This record gives sequence, C-alpha cells and structure tokens, in this order.
Amino acid sequence: MSEAPRAPGESRPRGPSLRRRPPGETPAYAALDLGTNNCRLLVATPTSGGFRVVEAYSRIVRLGEGLTASGRLSDAAMERSMAALKVCAEKIRRRRTVRVRAIATQACRMADNGQAFVDRVAEETGLRLQIITPREEAQLSVAGCLNLLDRTAEAALVVDVGGGSTELSWVDLQGEGLDAHPRQFAAWKLPIKAWVSIPIGVVTLAERFPEGEQSQDAWFRAMVDAVKERIADFPHAEALRPVFEAGRAQLVGTSGAITSLAGLHLDLPRYDRNRVDGLWMKRSDCEAAADRLLALTAAQRAEQPCIGPDRADLVLAGAAILQAVQELWPCERVRVADRGLREGILMSLMSEQQPRRSRRRRRGGRNASPQAAE
Repeated sequence: MSEAPRAPGESRPRGPSLRRRPPGETPAYAALDLGTNNCRLLVATPTSGGFRVVEAYSRIVRLGEGLTASGRLSDAAMERSMAALKVCAEKIRRRRTVRVRAIATQACRMADNGQAFVDRVAEETGLRLQIITPREEAQLSVAGCLNLLDRTAEAALVVDVGGGSTELSWVDLQGEGLDAHPRQFAAWKLPIKAWVSIPIGVVTLAERFPEGEQSQDAWFRAMVDAVKERIADFPHAEALRPVFEAGRAQLVGTSGAITSLAGLHLDLPRYDRNRVDGLWMKRSDCEAAADRLLALTAAQRAEQPCIGPDRADLVLAGAAILQAVQELWPCERVRVADRGLREGILMSLMSEQQPRRSRRRRRGGRNASPQAAE
C-alpha cells in the first residue's frame, strides 16, 4: 500500500489508522491546532461543497502560562497539553484518518524548550507537530474563514486572536483567489494584501495587565492602548484605508474570546456554535458586551454560560484586542467566526489530496482504485 507525500509537520498516526478502510468508507482528515491557550482537533470527511465534521475536540490547556516571564514552557503546562494531545491522538487513530496535520503556534515559537516539547509529543503520541510561522498562521486563518467573507464588500480585515499572538490579515475581496472550489484552493494564493502578527494574545495580555491593580475602566483602557501601540505603526495596509473609511469593508473576528462576547450578546443559556458562527454584530454591540463584562467580577464572569471559569480571566483581554483593532480600522459590523486555523488546514489537506487521486485514476485506467493511496 503506497503512501501519498506529506506536507512538513503532517502525521500519519500509528495503529488503527493504518488499517485499510472498508470499501466505500469516506476517507477522514484531521487538523490539530495546539495554541498558547487551547488544544483543538477537527476530523472531517470531504463533501462536494467542502467537508463534514465527524469529530471535534477542544480543551483549554494554557500551554503558554507564565511563558512571558520565564521564556520556557512550564512542566505543568506541558503535562496539561500532553494529556489533551494523547486524547487527540486516540481520536485520530479511532477515525482511521488518512491525512493528518498538527501545528503549534506562538507558545512553541517563543519558548526556549518549544522544540524539545514538540519532540516529546512525537515520541509519546506519534503526532508530529509543526511549529508554523506567523505568516502561515495568518494564511490558514483567512482560509478557514472564507465562507464568512461578504463578497459585496471590497475588503476585509480578518483578526485571529490567539493566546500568545494576534494575526491581522487585510484581504482584497475584489481580487483573484477567492472563487476557487473549497477543495481546490491554495492558502498562499489568497488575495491577502497585507498581514501582521503581534506577540500579544489573551494570555500574554492578561498576564501583563493583572486585574485589580487599578480601576476596571483604567485597566481595560491600558490593555486597549497597549495593543494599539503595536498595530498603529504598521504601514503596509494603508492602501486599503480609504475603503474602510468609506464603509466598504468588513471585519471578521475569530477567537474564543470573541465567540464568548457573541454568546453574551445573544444571552445564550449555553454556548451554541450554530447561533454564534457567522453572527453579525455591530461595533456598538461589541462595546456593550465588553461593558457588561467590566461590571462583573472574575467570579461573576465565570458564572456566565458562554464564558466559564477557564476564560473568566481572559475574555476581557480578548475584548480589549478587538476594541483596539476597531479603533484603528473602524468597521460598523463584525462577523464572528467560530472557525479558523483547523478549517484552513482541512481545506488545504483535501485540496492537496484531490489532484493526486485524479492523476492516479487517469494513469491506472478504469480499474484503478480511488483509494489506492490509503
């Protein structure tokens, strides 16, 4: 049984995943994102319009906790992350996935022992994490949000708020590269006119500005200003500013903090992805949700059904990042995305696999099996 070439950092899990799939079973693909705050997995099968999710997993692991001060991943953070990664590896094996890509982002980029941890993950789980660059992180985030881009607008700013970094990508919605079939596109060909990654995310911002040392309003304003300082001098997106000033642009926000704000805005009794993903919020709605949170203590925020104890100390840092972006690049409406890197990875994996199968079918004639590579 031959094996299709793999992208850097792509894993072919050991054990059950290597068994030949039953005839007619649709192949499954897996995308794993180990971030500074979360470990997330999606397993999906291809469809004519994109893909269907068959398994989803998310756990807050806080891999980057204390990283800014120490420069290293702590033992406790690595153990939490390893436990989540072992769960992911088992889910991937059980689904008999044919292609897997697992990525790590800012925490592993920053940490002195980031590569050592990646090596340990490979040894203990069989998952080969690839520490991707900020540029690829931005590209994959945009790719994962393609279906949320309003093509009646002229430009979009996709804001991916992570635990340790924030990526901003300015997209020309009139450019080429957006009309490809979801499984026949290349993330690096998207019309991203400018992008920037700043080493500020919800974890690093919250650690830099501990809550309770000043009034809530002053504390929140200090976070907003700190983020604006890192973005304001970025010159490469200025060509699109007239489009934003004329109201012909949109903003897409993808992060757990932003989806939490959306859940609060909707007063959901429990988080519901179907109601949050793709939701349009006015800028005033975002600010009102932040104001509601500022009026609550951390304990009261933890009681909110769409926030919970794991995000209670981080959600306002996410709101501050969003507000900083909105003050510098005003958009009347924000589209909330409960999607991003993982979806971009899945689309990339499936688009890479499809041409190989087509070529093998042509070479092998009508008796060739479309599943020969698996």
